[in-house]
Amino acid sequence: MKYTKLGNSDLNVSRICMGCMGFGDPARGQHSWTIDEEHSREIIKRGLDLGVNFYDTAIGYQSGTSEQYVGRALRDFAKREDLVVATKFLPRTQEEIAKGISGQQHIENMIDTSLKNLGMDYVDLYIYHMWDWNTPIYDIMEGLDRIVKAGKARYIGISNCFAWQIAKANALAEKEGFSKFVSIQGHYNLIFREEEREMVPYCEEENIALTPYSALASGRLSRKTGEEDTKRAAEDSYAKFKYDATAEQDGVIIRRVEELAEKRGVTMTEVSLAWLLTKVTSPVVGATKLHHIEGAAKAVELELTEEEISYLEEPYVPHPLAGVMAQNKRSDAAGKHVWTTGDQKIVK
Repeated sequence: MKYTKLGNSDLNVSRICMGCMGFGDPARGQHSWTIDEEHSREIIKRGLDLGVNFYDTAIGYQSGTSEQYVGRALRDFAKREDLVVATKFLPRTQEEIAKGISGQQHIENMIDTSLKNLGMDYVDLYIYHMWDWNTPIYDIMEGLDRIVKAGKARYIGISNCFAWQIAKANALAEKEGFSKFVSIQGHYNLIFREEEREMVPYCEEENIALTPYSALASGRLSRKTGEEDTKRAAEDSYAKFKYDATAEQDGVIIRRVEELAEKRGVTMTEVSLAWLLTKVTSPVVGATKLHHIEGAAKAVELELTEEEISYLEEPYVPHPLAGVMAQNKRSDAAGKHVWTTGDQKIVK
């Protein structure tokens, strides 16, 4: 495994971040394909053995059971000081707003719940999961600064935002002396490269770490054309929402990944992630089987030539915004997607 600094932080992270959305009680959330605690522990242990020290979860993953599984496994298998643990919080609910719970209080409640789930005193990276149009950004940044100063989080990051949003938030933080975002977790992979328009150059200029999710496009970049779908691919309607509309043009790139993998004698996972590793700090790679994290770890050692990189990139055409980012607008704020935190539902 190789390691690098996470943007403008002192955190030394593995080049692969284990995404833990696939861990959690399938009866406790919006995903039926998540795996139980026993199998989650096996994968986390294998990740640690391979040198992965960076783990990403969220309070919204299976009603907090992902955090619980991850926390127990990491406490049993590793020393806390050797790990970089990230979790995420969701926007205020309508019920909280009606009760007058402020953005600052909401964040404090969220971090306290996450720390209880994880069984930890602090997280290394606390991530603003998605933009909250109903809460002023000043309240968000002040609330995050408070938990950093309280020692509950070492650094803060943001997910699912536009470049102007993180730029606005960090400019406010600099003006007020608040903690600034050191990382961005956006949607970025070989068949979805819209982050390259503004987010990537902005982050390069400001030394903000890119830790993208959907690094393998929900498995599409790791399976041969026509290969049988996984349980997640068959049941994950959200992933279909993100990729089905562009399946034909994406297929051209996927076939090139397959071709190059065969030529190099490696897996498609290795090729797809090796490409992404030339662009970002540490991609978030979900794992629900041992070979998922094993393939991801191998990708760190694969170096693509400039010709191979160009060959993979050449067929790309612009894509419409998909997933959460397609909903990150005031006019689209209601009725598009439901996120769950605990027993509450947040409609976005």
